[in-house]
Amino acid sequence: IEDAERRGVLKPGMTVVDLGAGTGKLSWALVERGLEVTAVDTSAAMLETALRRGETDAPGLTTRLAPAEATGLPAASAGRVGVARAWHWFDAQAASAEVVRLLAPGGVVALLWNMLDVTIPWVHRLSRIMHAGDIHREDFLPTVGAGLELTGRSVHQWEDPMPTQDVIDLARTRSYVITAPEPRRATVLANLDWYLHEHLGHARGAIVGVPYRTDLFLYRVRPAR
Repeated sequence: IEDAERRGVLKPGMTVVDLGAGTGKLSWALVERGLEVTAVDTSAAMLETALRRGETDAPGLTTRLAPAEATGLPAASAGRVGVARAWHWFDAQAASAEVVRLLAPGGVVALLWNMLDVTIPWVHRLSRIMHAGDIHREDFLPTVGAGLELTGRSVHQWEDPMPTQDVIDLARTRSYVITAPEPRRATVLANLDWYLHEHLGHARGAIVGVPYRTDLFLYRVRPAR
């Protein structure tokens, strides 16, 4: 978000539609910077959680229960559209068409992914042990419809400090571990415990800075020819 602000992509007072908003982490980060945000999701429970994230009387956030491909919001009503780690769940062609419909002239859509930074060797092995399937190649580009064109890409590297047990628990959020039979799940978690505490030598409960990267892709509506 800071990078987008520096580049003038985000300015206070802008209207933003957050597609696949989930529990509203991105939505509230934008509201706190003075933007008017509509959080869109297909889960009423997620949107209720999003509303609870902020102050009950805080202005700037509204919610809408709808799919990203057909929000029902007015055409040309959004200065910006944001999608944080959700684009891959959408029908890319239909969602692209809806983004084109939603964006006002000069509007921009930002697609974001937060991922473990596997360019760092120990993190690469960590991701392999936990069977993290959300790692992109360096030349990755999102699939979008013909109505959108890429105008910019940036990568922001950062660390998330967490206790070693929280690092192990990251595996519990991966689909491989969620769907695995209990013996396989136990093996993955035991392997992570060994890797962090014996191989890497961290004390139990020690705080580990886990390297992440945020990939940002900016698109605009392709000009008519």
